[in-house]
Amino acid sequence: MSALTFDKSELGNLEYSLRREMLATDRIGGYMSTTIVCCNTRKYHGLMVAPIDDSDRAYVLLSSLDETIVQHDQSFNLALHRFPGVYEPRGHKYITDFEYTPTPTITYRVGGVILRKELLWIHRRTQLMIRYTLVDAHSETRLRLRPFLAFRDKHALSKANMEADGRSYPVPGGVRCRLYESFPWLYMQMDKRAEFVAAPDWYYNFEYREEIERGYDGHEDLLTTGYFELELKKGESVIFSASLDQMASPGTIDEIFASSLARRTHKIDFISCLQHSARQFLVRRHGRMEIVAGYPWESTDPRRGLIALPGITLEQDHKEDFIDYIDSLVSRMQDGMFTGEASAYHQVDTPLGFFWVLQLLEEQTGDRWVWTRYGEVMKQLLESYRRGVGDRVALHDNGLIWASAGDLPLTWMNSVVGGRAVTPRNGYDVEVNALWYNAVCYTLELARRFGDEPFVREWQQLPERTKESFLAKFWLADEGYLADFVNENESNRFIRSNMLLACGLHYTMLSEEQRISVLRVVEQHLLTPKGIRSLSPRNLLYKGVCEGTPDERDVAAKNGSVWVWPLVFYAAAAFDILGDAFLPRAEEMLANFEEDIQSNGIGSLSELYDADPPYTARGAISEAWSVGAVLMLHEMIRRRRESASASDQEKTPISRSVKPRKTGRTQQ
Repeated sequence: MSALTFDKSELGNLEYSLRREMLATDRIGGYMSTTIVCCNTRKYHGLMVAPIDDSDRAYVLLSSLDETIVQHDQSFNLALHRFPGVYEPRGHKYITDFEYTPTPTITYRVGGVILRKELLWIHRRTQLMIRYTLVDAHSETRLRLRPFLAFRDKHALSKANMEADGRSYPVPGGVRCRLYESFPWLYMQMDKRAEFVAAPDWYYNFEYREEIERGYDGHEDLLTTGYFELELKKGESVIFSASLDQMASPGTIDEIFASSLARRTHKIDFISCLQHSARQFLVRRHGRMEIVAGYPWESTDPRRGLIALPGITLEQDHKEDFIDYIDSLVSRMQDGMFTGEASAYHQVDTPLGFFWVLQLLEEQTGDRWVWTRYGEVMKQLLESYRRGVGDRVALHDNGLIWASAGDLPLTWMNSVVGGRAVTPRNGYDVEVNALWYNAVCYTLELARRFGDEPFVREWQQLPERTKESFLAKFWLADEGYLADFVNENESNRFIRSNMLLACGLHYTMLSEEQRISVLRVVEQHLLTPKGIRSLSPRNLLYKGVCEGTPDERDVAAKNGSVWVWPLVFYAAAAFDILGDAFLPRAEEMLANFEEDIQSNGIGSLSELYDADPPYTARGAISEAWSVGAVLMLHEMIRRRRESASASDQEKTPISRSVKPRKTGRTQQ
């Protein structure tokens, strides 16, 4: 596995450095994100972006912090900002090194001055700390720190106005600021004595090139209320703290920094980076566990959360986080159905994904534990589908789930342009009915094991009816793959990734020959080094590059763009059919992502990729179900290696048991 390294000679190359973005989270909904040279290129960038109330909306409070070295009455500004047509100042030319682990660290050299900057988000509290260490200097050196404030929703932009309060109010070790009364105070304090010079002023037209490239407004005005200044001696460090809570004793700042830094893991290779990234998606707020779908602009999404969940928790033996997340969904059930966006009324597939994740949880907890804790929930969800969910979702007499909401898409292919679905799929959807069959079969199996005879008698005839109807409607015998959806008007024959779920779930309605045929079609049309295309290149609607206006990107995203998460179902099916013979190919698939953690989102994986080579990363820089999918692939490979090794050496199972997946079984 490759280590996470950066080309020091390229740090001053803006085409190199501005495409690499770092992220740190506080695990309660806040984050820091910017480029590795601390030049913001998105409106979502900022040193402190955090919720300020009981809602999940996040706000950019502290946008940036400019550092200036003052020596012999000469000032050297280390910051980097983009304004229309120009970068000013150009502090990136002083950067000599960047390290990501254990915390983002930048080293500057100005003549004989060497300054190291370490950025640290404090977990479980909204607090950013930045430690500056004067590594070397040959004469008196002063450090000046100027904060730029935004105080606005992360999806918006700040503009100069008369309502903003540019005053700073003294607190021990620093000042507190609040641009608008609806916001909390931001406390900016130093662990050593520093002078704060009040000098409120607006700076105009900061330019965010990524927003402009994405077709949005990308210009912002930021307010500075003044600057800190202090003398630093060679070898001395000073820590800047920005927090929503006042530090009663600034002298404790260095203790908090040291203890927090000591708990940081070292992201030394591909998997440890992804494991760290996985933990950043887990957020505890309002007494429950949530999963952020992606950074920096996405919020929570139950569909993406469930698909990501096994990879970002179980792969690290964090089943408590897994259970907390699904318990949060269960606790908000009404009338036997999840509520909010998790309801089948909004996301027809999401409650059915709940059964899939329980199957993976069973491998760590055992089947009795799953049935005891969630058996009633499973039965209630199935009954809700049978009863019908509003006027959108129904179980038909043929045993298949019908989903239709006019122009509003209910499946994961949910892009909307001009008020209409980019991929209208009203009717019977292939992945929805694959999930439905899997859910019914799994619940029936547990009910049989633990003696729930009434449920078994009531539901035992359904799987065979579902399977018969599914094969009759979806299997395209001449082509050797599955239709994408079927309704009164058409049997849609687009070659899409959705059919992989019918191959890779624990219970499948397809024969082994049919599954092999589907995988061959996927390999011929959809499989890429970065995941699975959402549409075959031979289709007239295919878009090979996901760029342009927001509408153009939405169209491409579901009509060609490569998604990582379907790899889970492709690999599960391939391992089930080919066994250990698939191991070398799986290892190659895993290796294809190694280089990605050093570009775009550092230490993480992007939301999607272009469908055409070179498969450029697109979308959110750190995506939960992308990271989760690759970690699940890694876990499949690990288990296969251990199983093969134990078999070769004729040993008893090793300490971490490997329970065989039930993939490929059909309900009898």
